[in-house]
Amino acid sequence: MHIGIDSFVAEVTDPTTGHVVGPAERMEHLLEEITLAETSGLYSFGIGEHHRREYYDSAPPIILAAAAARTSRIRLGSAVKVLSADDPVRVFQQFATLDLISKGRIDLVVGRGSFTEAFPLFGLDLADYDSLFTEKLELLLRLRDEHEVTWSGRHRPPLVRQTVYPRPLQDPLPIWVGVGGTPESFARAGLLGLPLMIAIIGGEPRQFAPLVELYRRAGAQAGHPPEKLQVGLHVFGYVAESVQQAADTIYPGWHQMFSTISRERGFRAPTRGQFDATSGPDGAFFMGDPDTLADKISRVADQLGGVDRLSMQMTNPRLAHDDLLRGIELLGTEVAPRVARV
Repeated sequence: MHIGIDSFVAEVTDPTTGHVVGPAERMEHLLEEITLAETSGLYSFGIGEHHRREYYDSAPPIILAAAAARTSRIRLGSAVKVLSADDPVRVFQQFATLDLISKGRIDLVVGRGSFTEAFPLFGLDLADYDSLFTEKLELLLRLRDEHEVTWSGRHRPPLVRQTVYPRPLQDPLPIWVGVGGTPESFARAGLLGLPLMIAIIGGEPRQFAPLVELYRRAGAQAGHPPEKLQVGLHVFGYVAESVQQAADTIYPGWHQMFSTISRERGFRAPTRGQFDATSGPDGAFFMGDPDTLADKISRVADQLGGVDRLSMQMTNPRLAHDDLLRGIELLGTEVAPRVARV
């Protein structure tokens, strides 16, 4: 199993000094994090996409280009690219160009995102949430797989014998589908034979086992070989020298982040008891010391019938930069080797 990092490039307030890290300083920190992820032996680093005040990742291809120029081995990608709110032609051109800059180290993970701000921002109707993604994914795959494309749909002007350049170094450019918890999304990815990236935000990871089986069954029925049907997990988490240190370090930011989401969506405010439960052996939050974390990753992979990739999301609005760097280092030098030995 490959282990990596995802980042939403959150605005951070240093928990000790109260210093609010500004956008320019946060970008500097982010590039340092990506460089450390590579030197620590991690497999990948992904950048999310949000159009909200508390995140600085609204233009992931630009961030990834800067990261590609500073690294030589680590794979880079989107986590996820909000395809519903963008033009598939431009998305393909941007990520094909990134693939050339990085010498073939790009993974394009596309999805609909967990927030809706992009829809009004780009003049889209939220009622078209599903049809936008379905149609744009179809076009993106056509652009990847065919050099001359004739296509028409509801949400974009048609293409008539159109060629799109540049072409990526990887042939084909890896395109993953990011999914939440709807069976239709899992089945669609399987029917298309696309690798799957599951965002596990709440509940218990083992609850996804029937959906993963649905994905694999749909892929097999469509004639896709098992090796094409890769499964990845995007999870929240943190690693420190001890379980208690990890919990004490990450809880304040966890509480702030999920309190904001709860207020927006009309949920009850999260509690420390919920944090402890979701951080436990069966919870969605992957937190602890290296042994605890490696054991949990391996156990969840078994519960889901095998996992090819796990990307840990350490975004936290009250996590000091040095603590984040230490977490990345431990994930690469301590957790990833333990998982590889299982």
